[in-house]
Amino acid sequence: MPAMSNKPVDANYRYIAAANELNVRIALRQQLLGLYTTLVLGLLAAMVALRPEAGSSRVPVEWLALGFPVASLCLVLLNYKTERALTHLRRFLAELEQLGNAHQELPSYNSDPAWAAGTNSTRRLHDYSAALLVAAAHAVGLGALWRIYPGHVGWDAPALWINGVSGVAAVLAMLWLARWSYRPVA
Repeated sequence: MPAMSNKPVDANYRYIAAANELNVRIALRQQLLGLYTTLVLGLLAAMVALRPEAGSSRVPVEWLALGFPVASLCLVLLNYKTERALTHLRRFLAELEQLGNAHQELPSYNSDPAWAAGTNSTRRLHDYSAALLVAAAHAVGLGALWRIYPGHVGWDAPALWINGVSGVAAVLAMLWLARWSYRPVA
């Protein structure tokens, strides 16, 4: 068995490992939109399949409608978690870029505010897309609930209000996530 070396891991290897982790987190963040879309489409399919004309007895569609707020809350929380992880990784990368004042001699993606601002504004499109997806999902869910189950759901139905209010809250939360985006330390 070869003897283990006591040499520290070179900063380049640490940088590469953190950059790879960052890329994985970004890919996972994109996959969240697909997961959310799948959950919402499943909920809509169940609402249509259980409609009264399909021969089913009175179903507690209100419980099914509460799946929209649960899916949206999960999307918000997972996006928040991902944003915090991305920020943490980019801070680590920025520190590595500044070793030996290398950021003053070489372009530094995470240390230079111009690069970071550009990256944040581009990544902001993900937040807009997610917010739009949440708004559309809740609108379609409410429309299906209202149209398919007119006898079950009135203006005073808690499921209707919970769905609507949670949709607005989730959209606002998705738009608020930018506050936690990475910003280089001045």
